[in-house]
Amino acid sequence: MVNDARITISLGELMQLKADARGFTFSQTQPAGSLLAGRHSSRIRGRGLAFEELRHYQQGDDIRLIDWKATARMRSAQVRVYTEERERPTLVLVDQRRPMFFGSRRTVKSVVAAEMAALASWKSLDSGDRVGGLVFNEDQIVEVRPHRSQSRLFQLFGEVVSMNQRLADEGDEAAKTADQVSINDVLRKACQLAKHDHLVFLISDLDGADDQTRRLATELASHNDVIVIAVYDPLGIRLTGAPGMLASDRGKVWRIPEGQRFHDDFREAFQRLLDHWRDVFRSLRIPIVPICTADDVAGQVRAMFGSRGY
Repeated sequence: MVNDARITISLGELMQLKADARGFTFSQTQPAGSLLAGRHSSRIRGRGLAFEELRHYQQGDDIRLIDWKATARMRSAQVRVYTEERERPTLVLVDQRRPMFFGSRRTVKSVVAAEMAALASWKSLDSGDRVGGLVFNEDQIVEVRPHRSQSRLFQLFGEVVSMNQRLADEGDEAAKTADQVSINDVLRKACQLAKHDHLVFLISDLDGADDQTRRLATELASHNDVIVIAVYDPLGIRLTGAPGMLASDRGKVWRIPEGQRFHDDFREAFQRLLDHWRDVFRSLRIPIVPICTADDVAGQVRAMFGSRGY
């Protein structure tokens, strides 16, 4: 586990991330090389379009916008002019459950989720959109309705910080109940809140995701833009502990066996899980963006969604 300085996040740190919410965009028009750009990109609709006027066709107009009924009636080519709606409410779903309280380098997954939520929120607010969210742990889902104000944003950040610090206070000693909040509970709640034309970020390590997760994600993405931020730690890719060392996870303690076979199996199991959910979300044309605990979050976001992305 990383040192105590990076196992929690503060309200001040989330506020300071406003300065880092630059050099990337979640809009429909993406920079060349961005994760969302290109012919085979994932589905990001952007803001909705509102009809503004009917006017004469001009050279350079998109012929797909010709209104053929109006053209026949007026005996001259007429095009329908649309403008992009002013806002697209943003909803951030921030996972602060116990499996997120893990990290081997720089920080823990729960802190990365908080940082990512702040960057997405600041960027959306700067674009003039309303911002809200669902912050959740095993015990509760806290809802902050989308609003276009910094005071409401600070309320959202406050809920994130509260659950984040509670993780550090309780650790693996928190009491476990049979009726725990799952990722599906949060997606179900998001479907109720985001009826249409929202930008929804699911920021989680996807612990507990199953077939129901796929169905709920399909429902949510049918009328909204959804981006999955898959938070992971390098230890999941390569187990670096020496044979005989003790490791703990979610209250369980186990000894790392000897031999390369265990290390290979561990890495392959993690990769299969990541590949599975990448394939699932890609089949739904939902972007899934891996964010690592070992590197600066803002830098990773710019690499994925900025002009230097892939």
